[in-house]
Amino acid sequence: MTMSSNQKPTACLVLADGSIFYGHGFGATGTTVAELCFNTAMTGYQEIMTDPSYAGQVVTFTFPHIGNTGITSEDDETADPFAAGMVVKWDPTEPSSWRAREELAPWLAARGRIAIGGIDTRRLTRAIRQQGAPHVALCHSPDGVFDLEDLLAQAKGFA
Repeated sequence: MTMSSNQKPTACLVLADGSIFYGHGFGATGTTVAELCFNTAMTGYQEIMTDPSYAGQVVTFTFPHIGNTGITSEDDETADPFAAGMVVKWDPTEPSSWRAREELAPWLAARGRIAIGGIDTRRLTRAIRQQGAPHVALCHSPDGVFDLEDLLAQAKGFA
């Protein structure tokens, strides 16, 4: 876990094999169940989230600076995201691009997409490479309360 030890987790990612990753939730609250994949691009997180080829997947971004350029409608591939959720190493920062019209977290929330930050994304990517794309349950709960048994059952039951 890459979050500091004095921060309470507000999100967790539960893999069907029982692995659990805790971090900071942002975007929408709730739970999404999907296949986990990864993307190694250094740019284009908004395009990736709105790309139909990522439908039904939670995308792990290996590049740590996701969200730093913000959001602009000109970069959408489609009107709404197809990706079910997002996993990042560092929490998004305030946008630095002059093109930005919105920040990543509110954009995700408005579109019902859950994200988790504070994750060792390279470790997670290694797990995906070794065992294939696992099914996962991604939960963002601002109070930090998680029903891990239910999340594991949802991940195992994803078809």
